[in-house]
Amino acid sequence: MAQITAADVNKLRQQTGAGMMDCRKALIESDGDFEKAIDYLRKKGAKIAAQRSDREAREGVVIARTTPDGKKGVLVLLSCETDFVAKNQDFIQFAETIAQTALQHDVHQLQDLLQIQVAHEPLQNRVLDQMARIGEKIELSRFERIDAPGVVAYTHAGNRIGVLIGLNMALDPAIEQAGRDIAMQVAAMKPIAVDRDQVPQEILNREKEIVWEQLKQDPKMQGKPENILAKIAEGKLEAFFKENTLLAQTFVKNHEQTVAQFLASVHPNLRVTGFKRVALG
Repeated sequence: MAQITAADVNKLRQQTGAGMMDCRKALIESDGDFEKAIDYLRKKGAKIAAQRSDREAREGVVIARTTPDGKKGVLVLLSCETDFVAKNQDFIQFAETIAQTALQHDVHQLQDLLQIQVAHEPLQNRVLDQMARIGEKIELSRFERIDAPGVVAYTHAGNRIGVLIGLNMALDPAIEQAGRDIAMQVAAMKPIAVDRDQVPQEILNREKEIVWEQLKQDPKMQGKPENILAKIAEGKLEAFFKENTLLAQTFVKNHEQTVAQFLASVHPNLRVTGFKRVALG
């Protein structure tokens, strides 16, 4: 059997980030073969994943980043089980690495991101390595992307909420600040769509059903003509659009304006092409 030295253990620890005892055991089980030891630790990570598959990874970090030209942006949610891990700088840096990797490789889908090579191995393996080192469930839970003439990224509340805003104009200082203000709006007010035309049909149908059910159960509405009820229902839907669509919402930084009016005040042609919002929980 090969002799395992403290230097060997430290070398493996530097390569993998695993704990000292785990590295020593991996080297003993692998008879000093570093490649086999790395595989052993990776398998240990997979075993942890299987053991903790029923755990809920409700904590984590959300990272929002854009390319230097401000035309592409990504959102990454790296989940974990505890707030203690979520606040660890190594864990946060790993999430940052994932976001930068997605931008560098022009990734569009989560599954493609997991297969990107990072330090000569698929990102999915790096996630398992983190799981082995930390000892709790780690999961790349969400990946979102926006491409537009101008993209602004915003992270809120200690990496617990991330937002991407797509704009129809290239970024200059004024446009970028406007994008950041809109991102703060999205983070705080949680709109479901840019405007009423982009509200998913299933949500609209559900809301209409709720409104009509409310009217049917309201004693004051009993006996009212159908056309009157239709107008009341329409008014309730208007209130729904005002509360839940971005452009119709009251602007959080100036309650005298809607978001649409704010955009027009920055530039008459400025438009939001889309947004993404990712939050823990």
